[in-house]
Amino acid sequence: MDRQEFQLRADACLERVEQWLEGFDPDELDFTSADGVVKLEFATGATFVLNRQTAAHQMWFAAGASAWHYEWGEGEQAWRCDKDGHDLLTRIAEVTGGRLGRAVSL
Repeated sequence: MDRQEFQLRADACLERVEQWLEGFDPDELDFTSADGVVKLEFATGATFVLNRQTAAHQMWFAAGASAWHYEWGEGEQAWRCDKDGHDLLTRIAEVTGGRLGRAVSL
């Protein structure tokens, strides 16, 4: 994938996550975004970070003490973990729901 294609796919991912986050009560979960970074900010003070890593052509997601790197899977048309192949959006929903104490889907 060339740089331009990566940028389009990464920006689409970030925008999708931002749109999803708009559905939460900001007193429970708020977010900020700038320059390829989306920060999820919980009422408890916890912060998760999703960002694009242009040089590596990856998306990175950090939640607490855990962090993952994702590469675009052309066959699946999804961002997949470079270690075990799990889906980025599914992981964001899982760990966000875990932090909120209820199931959420993205």
